[in-house]
Parts: sequence; C-alpha cells; structure tokens
Amino acid sequence: MIPRYARPDMVAIWSPETKFKIWYEIEAHACDAMADLGVIPRENADAVWKAKDVEFDVARIDEIEAVTKHDVIAFLTHLAEHVGSEEARFVHQGMTSSDVLDTCLNVQLVRAADLLLVGMDKVLAALKKRALEHKDTVRVGRSHGIHAEPTTMGLTFARFYAEMDRNKNRLEKARWEVATGAISGAVGTFANIDPAVEEHVCEKLGLRPEPISTQVIPRDRHAMFFATLGVIASSIENIAVEIRHMQRTEVLEGAEFFSMGQKGSSAMPHKKNPVLTENLTGLARLVRMTVIPAMENVALWHERDISHSSVERGIGPDATVTLDFALHRLAGVIDKMLIFPENMLDNMNKFPGLVMSQRVLLALTQAGVSREDAYSMVQRNALKVWEERLDFRELLLADDAVVEALGEDGINEKFDMGYHTKHVDTIFKRVFGDS
Repeated sequence: MIPRYARPDMVAIWSPETKFKIWYEIEAHACDAMADLGVIPRENADAVWKAKDVEFDVARIDEIEAVTKHDVIAFLTHLAEHVGSEEARFVHQGMTSSDVLDTCLNVQLVRAADLLLVGMDKVLAALKKRALEHKDTVRVGRSHGIHAEPTTMGLTFARFYAEMDRNKNRLEKARWEVATGAISGAVGTFANIDPAVEEHVCEKLGLRPEPISTQVIPRDRHAMFFATLGVIASSIENIAVEIRHMQRTEVLEGAEFFSMGQKGSSAMPHKKNPVLTENLTGLARLVRMTVIPAMENVALWHERDISHSSVERGIGPDATVTLDFALHRLAGVIDKMLIFPENMLDNMNKFPGLVMSQRVLLALTQAGVSREDAYSMVQRNALKVWEERLDFRELLLADDAVVEALGEDGINEKFDMGYHTKHVDTIFKRVFGDS
C-alpha cells in the first residue's frame, strides 16, 4: 500500500485513528449492553461515552504498548486516561482481545467492500456505455491470437460487463459473509459474558452475531472475502490485457486516451504506451498475492493462535486499497478509451474474406459434400490466402468443385457480414435486459 496507488477514502478505513475509534465503539456498546443486563452499573457505562468525541492519541497508545507489549491493553489504558480509572473499571469485562480485534476487522472489511462496490458500479457503467456505443462496430474475433470470425466491439465490452456483474454479485455475497462480529470471551463459550452483549454490539455496528466462534471469528469467512478480491483483480487484468493488445502498433483497434502534455518515453518522443493497463496488470498481481495467505489463515491451532494476525494487518489494507484504486483507474480507462473502427476493418481484410471459411464449409456439407472433402476444398483455398494474400472469395469462385457445389451466387452470399452480427441484439438483451 503506497500513496501512488491509493485513494484517501479507502486509506482512511485502515488508519490507526479509525481502528481505535471502532475499538472504542465496540467497548462502549458492550458496556451499554452489560448495564442493561445489570452486570455493571449504568453510571459506569454512561461514563465511557464521555470519550465519544475524543481523537485517540496514536502516539500515546504506541508509547503504552512499548511497555505492555499488548495493543488492546495499551488502548484500554489510554481510554481510561480519558474516562477515568474508576469509571472505566468495567470496560472489557468478560471480553477477550479477539472480540475487539476480529469485530473491528470485519467492520473495516464491510466498509471496504462498500467502497469497492462503488468502484465496480463505475466500471459497469463505463462498460455498458461503451458496449451500447459500439454494439454494431465490427471487428475480428481472435482465438489463439489468430483471426477467427467477425464479432463486434460492443460484444467485447458486453462480455466484460457480464463478467464484472458476476464479480459484483460475488463481492456482495463476500461482504455479507464477512459481516459478523464476536463478543464471546475466551475460547468463545460466553462463560464470562452474556450472548446478549454480542447481539447488541453487532446490531449497533451493522453486523450479525457469529453463530459459533472459538476465540476468533472463523477465518474461512476471510479466505472467501480475499479470494473474491482476487477474482475481481483477475477480471481487471482480463480487460487490461485486451486493451493492451488492441493498442499494439500492428493492431491499433483501440487505445488508452493520451492527454495533452503526456509523454510516452524518455527516449522516443513518438511513443504512446498503454501504461495504465500495464499498471492494472501489475496491481492485479498485488491483490492476488493476498489470497493464498488468507486461505492459509484458516488453519489455526485449537481455539486460536495469532499466526493470522500479522498477515491480516498487511493484506487487509493492501488488498482493498489496491483493488479500490484499480477499479477507479479501470473505469477511467474504459470511459476515455479511443476506438478505431476503420482499423478493425483493415485488420479483418488483411487476409481478404478468410474469416468466412466456416460458413463456406457448412454450406458445402449442406450441399451434400462430405465434411472431410468440404474441409479440404475450403482449406486449399484458405492456405493460398495465408501464403499469397489472395482474395478468398475470388479463389473459391475459381475453384470448379466449390462452384459446382454452391454456385457463384451461393458463394457470394456467404460473404455477408450481417450473418455474423444477426444475434447481437439477443446477446445484449441477455446481458443488459431491456435497457
């Protein structure tokens, strides 16, 4: 997590100030619930709220932790400095550190997910806009990097939209799954704290009570959350790689917007490089590298150990801050992306008519030619297009066997581009509905 690839709103979620504020709210709400149950005096619970507008001193907490070697105790000591030792003596009663740490982490992940969902909506809006704009812009489809059959630029954007829409659904589910809290005490048995306290704290923080915790919230929830971020990052890279391909000099079917005053190379003034999408590819790698550690955190010893703790202090902010930045960058790239329809047609015609080979093959089989013979008839003409850059249709019209099977009109009819785009409306309706 470095400022270059970070947006302030997401960074703020992971700041020490935010963390200590959430810790405070957990403790204060727990005191309220215990007072309602008659476990602690109401005046002590009310006294804790004297600190509701306090900006906790991070440096002071660090100073105390240097002695206690325990972050939660350091915070509680600092809280007592604001509330008063006598008034704060019931704070954290029956609780364990993980009650605070885990519940806080999940609050932060939920808030992070909400910001990520905003970023995903921006990406989806940009993809939909460009898909509708280029719904009928014909370009060649490629398989193995080689010309296949015609498609449209709109369909390219639409498939990315559908992929990101699935990712949004996954993130919503991951957000729901991680939105639990635990105030269950040592080893999670509620021996020293009533389950009603957990229910109250979770309600106040927008969480659900964890059905069964040990001394920690089960880490399979977090593994699923970070795995979902990894999938989203992979989809970002999927889009970025396509744009990078399109911007290659030999292709140039699309390109990142190049702003006034922008420089592409310190050595070569002519350069216009796809630096933003290359950056997105790199950022996707950073997000994905948090997935395996999150999965390895699932296996903790017995009711708890803290092998997961140092990992989560890193991957929590790193994954969410990086992915948040990447989503907003991707939305901007798509929104401003330059599209070159003329180059798409020029590329398709580099091997004139060749992309219609399957349609001719199918027509020959329907005309009574065996598939093996039909394939041979089409391929012998197609190879001449590859080798000599001749026109595929003209070669077929000069092939007596093909003319005999299909006739000249039958051959010419097979080169209608509309044949390949006739179901675009159907696909768009599947992806976008009636909009």
